[in-house]
Amino acid sequence: MYNVRKVTDDLYWVGANDHRLSLFENIHPLYHGVSYNSYLLLDEKTVLFDTADWAVGRQFIENVKAVLDSRPLDYLVINHVEPDHASSLEEILLRWPQVKIITTPKAVILLRQFGFPLEADQVEEVREGDTRCFGKHTIAFAMAPMVHWPEAMVSFDTTNGVLFSADAFGSFRALDGKLFADEFDFDREWLNDARRYYTNIVGKYGPQVQSLLKKASKLDIQYICPLHGPVWRKDLDYIIDKYVHWSTYEPEEKGVMIVYASMYGNTEQTAEILTSKLADRGVTNTRLYDVSSTHVSYLISDLFKYSHLVLASVTYNLGIFPPMHNFLADMKALNLQKRTCVLVENGSWAPRSGGLMRECLEGMKNMTILDEGLTLSSSLHSQNHSDLDAMADAIAASVNT
Repeated sequence: MYNVRKVTDDLYWVGANDHRLSLFENIHPLYHGVSYNSYLLLDEKTVLFDTADWAVGRQFIENVKAVLDSRPLDYLVINHVEPDHASSLEEILLRWPQVKIITTPKAVILLRQFGFPLEADQVEEVREGDTRCFGKHTIAFAMAPMVHWPEAMVSFDTTNGVLFSADAFGSFRALDGKLFADEFDFDREWLNDARRYYTNIVGKYGPQVQSLLKKASKLDIQYICPLHGPVWRKDLDYIIDKYVHWSTYEPEEKGVMIVYASMYGNTEQTAEILTSKLADRGVTNTRLYDVSSTHVSYLISDLFKYSHLVLASVTYNLGIFPPMHNFLADMKALNLQKRTCVLVENGSWAPRSGGLMRECLEGMKNMTILDEGLTLSSSLHSQNHSDLDAMADAIAASVNT
């Protein structure tokens, strides 16, 4: 049975939702599923924009067949060849062998690497600024390399202002019958998932996203149709502003994220006391995380949100506690920058984690490290409280600047 939604008079969402997948890309936890979006345009020619993951292939094919209603499928535009969007390609070719594929030269190479035996006469390669007319609708193509794969492009319907944005403006979370962002309470239900998706999937490529946003600013966009998550038809400036912040690594909010690594609870206790002292100073926009029990994708997401970061780590084998070390490695890998940081180290005989964390942060771009750090010998003692107060004062002053 088909399950489709109309985007415009002649454009249909023919994607599907997946609630069975527990790890996106086999790494990022999914607790509310994910959608695989595909769109079908009914013009003088029929045009399918991307396919879907094979996990939802049956639903996807039923949706395409229902909207075509016995019409042939003339064109398939592939904006992004990652398997969660292109793995149903072979099924499309089996059912509609006459279909012509429109995509980038790099995408053709990658599709063949993934085992799709494309013949030269099956493919029309497009480049920056190329257009194709399908009747009433003319589609313009813009390259979007490294957003977030090298072959990616976006497609813009110059007739009605629909931007098929590939993985840009996407989000974790299944749609569950709704389609448009304005059908949800987006801030409450979706923003965290959208941020976690961007920061962990696309976050490394801020300059490339900025390049795409510059291209998009010259277009009269009325709809944004991403490959995951809801379609935007209202308040487009809202989600574009989020992408400006995320892609320039500017924090969304003044606030403090405190991440601790604790073996026996002493470093944890110090982090909790610091959070209380910040609240006493009026700094209540804080989040406290145990690095050992929080998946790193959530840590990265909130770090893109908040302006200040406290790292509190026990020393382990004369180094940084491994989950904290991994978090720092992910921060660097995802190009995180422009944050103000404070360090707390703990060690029973050779506390070294603070200096090593400082080295990691100094290897990142535009990171400010406050001097008011703290060294603990096994646990927090009375003589440490003045240093902890000084740290809280410095953080509060910096947040309120």
